[in-house]
Amino acid sequence: MTALVEVDGRRIELSNPDKVLYPDDGYRKRDVIEYFRSVAEVMIEHTRGKPMTLRRFPDGIGSGGFFQKEASNHFPDWVRVAAVPQRGEPGTVHHVVVDDAPTLLYLAGQACLEFHIGLSTVDDLDRPVLAVLDLDPPEGADLPELRAVVRRMCERFRDVGLSPHVQATGGKGFHVAAALRGERGFDEVRAAIRELAEQAARDEPDRLTVEQRKDKRGNRIFLDTNRNAYGQTMIAPYSLRARPGAPAATPLDLDELGRAAPRSYGLANMARRLAQKTDPWAGLEDGRSASDFPHPGNPG
Repeated sequence: MTALVEVDGRRIELSNPDKVLYPDDGYRKRDVIEYFRSVAEVMIEHTRGKPMTLRRFPDGIGSGGFFQKEASNHFPDWVRVAAVPQRGEPGTVHHVVVDDAPTLLYLAGQACLEFHIGLSTVDDLDRPVLAVLDLDPPEGADLPELRAVVRRMCERFRDVGLSPHVQATGGKGFHVAAALRGERGFDEVRAAIRELAEQAARDEPDRLTVEQRKDKRGNRIFLDTNRNAYGQTMIAPYSLRARPGAPAATPLDLDELGRAAPRSYGLANMARRLAQKTDPWAGLEDGRSASDFPHPGNPG
């Protein structure tokens, strides 16, 4: 069984539209397509021009999926693909770039549930335009405490001249992100955000850690800076997650944080949210620092 989806003048053939991708919830492929259609306008503002890593689940989230960096040969020729050199090893990966709604819906029709974006653009792969801190709590973490840490990390971003933006990841925690001017390389940006995280962990050693090994973190919130390396990714705003309930990564205003959880929004309620509220990350790039990621202790 197939169905046709039309968007922006493109006709996309959708195979197995009634295939159940979220078995606990009964959400089918056609439900996923309609979700991404509903968020396409705001989501593409955050994916445009960035290399994409896909996480696909042809048999639904109960059967496991796979990450895909190299674009498939069968993708239509109107799907933009960009060559990304590998660092530290030979070869080039040809990443999809989601610049428009037809590309987004075509990939959703290929059972892509999670869209992970690079932090630089394909026009300048070596200089990130985003800095991201991933706050990864332990199982059973206290939500009010996690929210309080998010607020304190936002303050630390401001202290070094960055404009913080918060995202509920649709997973376990939150992201604090800031737009950059694209003036510094990945290594320098990663070192700067690592320094910021390490200082926070030194100030609150019982609550926060930058320890890479899970068995050494205890019950502390892990401040993960690893996404700021060349070739790494973050979950794209408004992407679904491959978790029961079909939650989605959701940009938040800071004043919403007190009533938001990491999985507050998703397939079931995102369209209603966007009908009532402007994208909180709509002005993300307007908040770029005057000088890319000043080091802690040297604001602005």
